[in-house]
Amino acid sequence: MKGYFETGFPLPKALTTEFSKQFPNVKFDIREDQFAVITQNAPRVLADDPPDLMRLPQVSELVKNNLLKNLDGYAKAFGWDSWPASQLAQMRLGPGGRTRGEGSLYAMGLNFSMTGVFYNKKLAEKIGMSSAPTTLAELDDAMAKAKTAGITPITQFNGGATGGLAFPLQDLMAAYGPAGPINDWIFQKQGATIDTPSNLQATQHLEKWIKAGYFQKDVNAVDYATMMSRFIGGQGLFMFNGDWESGNLDKQMPGDVGFFLMPPLEKGGKQAAMSAPLTYGISSRAKNADCAAFFLNWVATNPQARDIDVKIGGSHPMGSADASMPEVTPGTVTASTLEAGKKIGEDNGAMDFIANATGAIYAKSWTPQLQKLVAGQQTPDALLKSVQSDYQSQVGGS
Repeated sequence: MKGYFETGFPLPKALTTEFSKQFPNVKFDIREDQFAVITQNAPRVLADDPPDLMRLPQVSELVKNNLLKNLDGYAKAFGWDSWPASQLAQMRLGPGGRTRGEGSLYAMGLNFSMTGVFYNKKLAEKIGMSSAPTTLAELDDAMAKAKTAGITPITQFNGGATGGLAFPLQDLMAAYGPAGPINDWIFQKQGATIDTPSNLQATQHLEKWIKAGYFQKDVNAVDYATMMSRFIGGQGLFMFNGDWESGNLDKQMPGDVGFFLMPPLEKGGKQAAMSAPLTYGISSRAKNADCAAFFLNWVATNPQARDIDVKIGGSHPMGSADASMPEVTPGTVTASTLEAGKKIGEDNGAMDFIANATGAIYAKSWTPQLQKLVAGQQTPDALLKSVQSDYQSQVGGS
């Protein structure tokens, strides 16, 4: 089977390796690129050199252009429709790739990921932070103390076509307002807008962090791999990232990393986070579509695959609500992220990623606008208005 995967993440290859062990008649020919490259190349690759299985960026335009296989038949055959509906909602689209969250299924997840805040426990100890912040004000205070102590408060990436300041911005949006309107915007619901009073407060808060020097000075030139290298090297207190790094951090920094969801404005308030499947799809022209679908079902149902999902991927496996969960060592980052996932479920706080609203919104709008914000060339109000204008032009003004 031909695969087009994201470089730098061991989970997909670990799964394909185990699959080939169990089914020796299946071999994988895997090409890898950075996510920013996949985001730009996806339509051309699916049209000109279609893989059987591909890591997907935003999917609506791919569905609109008939580049992805409709998976409804597989969902019925394998019983995916009996899984919790929230697992699959973000990969369902209406006719023509519009109205995400409902309609036919066009992708599947290797797991169910979630973002939050990782922190270096040794650096936290140096500023007297003995536990995770419980309010946004406490998080601000920890950053200020780190800055005073000569510690970089936030190690983050914001270079290239897919900038990482969208992660803390969406976390701040979750602190200042409800998740529902943000999901409506991402799912292209009629009349939805990202330019709201609470999102303006969130963007203004991010600007405060920028002006306070809480990010490294070269953040606009830092790519994802460099961010990870710096955090693992002890060059920052906090990092806004996803639980897909939990297994890696447990291996690279055993016992030295903590994780928490973005804290609310008031202690005890509801919490939300970007929580989405690690999305893979099957080309509409795939030569081995049935085998690719079988692989996706195996990832969610096979005990060894689910164990790999948790131990290496650090995230919650897809699958039925009563599926068994692999045991996790207490006190690990993986244990913390899985526990945080339960909290998001209890608070109904799962959001899709704001960069997934349209196929071009991440590379063409969010990233350059946030890079301008860092450079002092954009204001929070104008940033949101610019993104909303781009969004409306890309979804046809709806």
